[in-house]
Amino acid sequence: MTLRAALLAAAAAFAPLPALAWTVDPSHTSVTFTVNHLGFSDVTGVFRDWDADVTFDPDDLAATAVTFTIDAASVDTLWPARDEHIRAADFLDVANHPEIVFVSTGVETTGDTSAVMTGDLTIRGVTQPVSFDATLNNLGPNPFNPSQQIAGFTITGEIDRSAFGIDFGAPAIGAVLPVTINVELTQGG
Repeated sequence: MTLRAALLAAAAAFAPLPALAWTVDPSHTSVTFTVNHLGFSDVTGVFRDWDADVTFDPDDLAATAVTFTIDAASVDTLWPARDEHIRAADFLDVANHPEIVFVSTGVETTGDTSAVMTGDLTIRGVTQPVSFDATLNNLGPNPFNPSQQIAGFTITGEIDRSAFGIDFGAPAIGAVLPVTINVELTQGG
């Protein structure tokens, strides 16, 4: 069974809700990344402030569209001095480039519950094409509110910061950053 077939079957089971819009649940969505430090450890960070606009139709996955805008200054690596350095001109230069923006350009299913999402990522005013692997974790009714449907995804990929002109400390400070985005969409209820 393909991801499209699984989503179609799930959508058919809940036919009264298709006309309702899906919205991103901010309390169950996160954007995290990891940076290798000198080969000795990995530092994990999160962006705390973001806005997402997602068009999702289980009946037409190819029509999925995502725009994700991150407040670059909201970076948090649990060390304030490091966060200030990341916000400075050596890295994100948030004074001149306050947003990181991803705009999807396509979605292609690759398995029963997997797809590849391609898009354009803009960091520090530089736009590069990127792709992320998306996994459907679950699609179904909220167990606490059955009139509400939930779709949960884990999106993973790697971003080469040097492709965006951010090469401070590379390669000692990792240039390729693994990224994980967990997203819940809700519909109805």
